[in-house]
Amino acid sequence: MNRPSLMLSRGVARVTEAALGPYQSAVVRIGFAGTWLLFLLREFPHRQELYGPSGPWGWNLARQLTADNHAFTALLWSDGQLWFECFYTLAVLASAALLLGWRTRTASVLFMVGVLSLQNRSVFVGDGGDNVLHLMALYLVFTRCGQVWSLDARRAAQEEAARARGERVPADRVGPVLWAVLGAALGTVTLTGRFDNGWVVPALLWTVWAGLGLWWAVGRRAAWEQPRILLDVVANILHNGALVVIMAEACLIYATAGWYKIQGSRWQDGTAVYYPLHLDYFSPWPALADLMSSSGTIMMIVAYGTVMVQIAFPFTLLNRRAKNILLVLMMTEHAVIAVVLGLPFFSLAMITADAVFLPTSFLRRLGDLAARARGRLARRAGRTVPGPRSPEEGAADRVGFTA
Repeated sequence: MNRPSLMLSRGVARVTEAALGPYQSAVVRIGFAGTWLLFLLREFPHRQELYGPSGPWGWNLARQLTADNHAFTALLWSDGQLWFECFYTLAVLASAALLLGWRTRTASVLFMVGVLSLQNRSVFVGDGGDNVLHLMALYLVFTRCGQVWSLDARRAAQEEAARARGERVPADRVGPVLWAVLGAALGTVTLTGRFDNGWVVPALLWTVWAGLGLWWAVGRRAAWEQPRILLDVVANILHNGALVVIMAEACLIYATAGWYKIQGSRWQDGTAVYYPLHLDYFSPWPALADLMSSSGTIMMIVAYGTVMVQIAFPFTLLNRRAKNILLVLMMTEHAVIAVVLGLPFFSLAMITADAVFLPTSFLRRLGDLAARARGRLARRAGRTVPGPRSPEEGAADRVGFTA
């Protein structure tokens, strides 16, 4: 076999044999689910004004807009107050489940439905972070983001340990029941004509539901080894492809933002950062904003540095050291934006998007530190907890009906 063919075969094997970036995908899952959960809890007292049927952007106005842009939102299935309250609660629970990695596949789908429904209900609410979250919610559906740092992975580790001891592992009951309930809900919505505003999201929901059922059926037949391997390969390809898209999306965001900034006269003369610091809407700490903007040299360095970092980042991915330095700079910049400009959810979303490029060794060390801290807390409480689980011990996605 010649060298190009050998490299191609190795590349195909790498893409199909395993779901790459388990720690990076877990960080993306935890980051975006946590960001959305914090936003929903923060805005819970204001949920009626933001997304309610009698809010400023009324139900009829939202209905007219979605009829034109064909955006999906389950909040327009009914204008009743009870439906809105139940759906908002469902969105909170789905975010919490995805954050913890409980039934990750199903939670990712419900998370996507919650994000799309609430954001498309009131399109004038939010900022650039909402756009990032909107896209990432779609991509997460295709990832196997529960391989590590999840309740699914913990349950899988416990089942494998029980099998190693020769114990009988009881069949999973929660997964099939959850699948049946969601299938009944999806069928009811389809038969009643609620999916009248486009076919993409309904097709995706039905495909995922059918795929989960097929996965469970094949997993119950010990003799169906080849179909199980085929499904595992398909899942790995989808995961790896989605992870590449997430990385490409982050690069595209920074590249386009940087090139558009270059064309602005305020960025060219180095004064662009000064003006947002003196807008009441973006000044939760006026004294801090005044202190930062007191030096024209600092404002110019921040403006030029922001443009250079955003434009250079996509070109540094081939150099690990340069990439890591720029990651630190960008995360620091977003942390400063969260505090100084009062945009915490935008900053959390962008930091999470940046985290997909973090080195695996750093993430594993971070996970080990968290596991040791959790172990110390458990020992103080007088109980023991299982140790951290690595993907080499077996992914949770391969055990039963984990989603």
